[in-house]
Amino acid sequence: MTPIRGSHVLVCGAGGFIGGHLVNTLFAEGAATVRAVDVKPFDEWYQKNPSADSLVLDLQLREPCVKATEGVDSVFQLAADMGGMGFIENNKALCMLSVLTNTHMLVAAREAGVKRFFYSSSACVYNGDKQTSADVVPLKEEDAYPALPEDGYGWEKLFSERMCRHFREDYGLETRVARFHNVYGPLGTWTGGREKAPAAISRKVLEAKHSGSHEIEIWGDGHQTRSFMYIDDCTKGVVDIFNSDILEPINLGSSELVTINQLVDIAEDIAGVKLKRNYNLSAPKGVNGRNSDNTLIQKLLGWEPSIRLRDGMERTMAWIEEQMLAGVSSK
Repeated sequence: MTPIRGSHVLVCGAGGFIGGHLVNTLFAEGAATVRAVDVKPFDEWYQKNPSADSLVLDLQLREPCVKATEGVDSVFQLAADMGGMGFIENNKALCMLSVLTNTHMLVAAREAGVKRFFYSSSACVYNGDKQTSADVVPLKEEDAYPALPEDGYGWEKLFSERMCRHFREDYGLETRVARFHNVYGPLGTWTGGREKAPAAISRKVLEAKHSGSHEIEIWGDGHQTRSFMYIDDCTKGVVDIFNSDILEPINLGSSELVTINQLVDIAEDIAGVKLKRNYNLSAPKGVNGRNSDNTLIQKLLGWEPSIRLRDGMERTMAWIEEQMLAGVSSK
């Protein structure tokens, strides 16, 4: 019997990309009920499960958090103001205001007698001095300290990790924390400024293909390295971590490292085009290198992503192309 099976679950940020997929996964895992909450109006939700109790609430405020946690056993706190590097580098204050959501949700969960609280942190918590080279050494969990996270977004995530720890130690609220590494897939943001690299590259390659321009702008010199985790692997990992006895923050990501140029190679190959690359060296590009060390999660849970980047990108690009050709704009 897992903590999720038969549980009454709350998903915060359920109108977002990962949250929407997670709602479906939790029903598949046997949750008795799922309350899905997001600040966005329903017509802006990425997906909406008809079986969920869906509510539009602003979880930066205390009273909506109290309402959201009524009668639930388990909380998955994914709600945050965030996006890709272009967004978080230019919206540091907005990203830090997510601390209101995490604070009020932890307080409300404790008061409501919630049994277990999952918090979605980020690889942006890691010390920037360990990410200065494209030939990055994969980041282990202990590399978050001494603290030098991504300014704004990363600091907020690291602070909220500590809050989860102290609510567990001081109040007995069972908390679990996963550090997400670049999640991508269908039904996500692919235009508008908040999209991450896989979706942005997919869109740019497809636009170049369909317009006949056969040129693409790449942020930075293309040598920066990253790993990318497909959404199905992410939601499975979230469930496994939630069900586990792992108390400290743990990496949840792929260890399949690629350069941004290699990511473009993959997208070009899928689209069947070869493009002229124009490098925008003044655009936000983040750290030079970041990769997930999965030693701990493999040891404790036997977890490793099952979907290769090439396969995940093929599925993602097929969905984005479908949206583009249908004239649908990203949320």
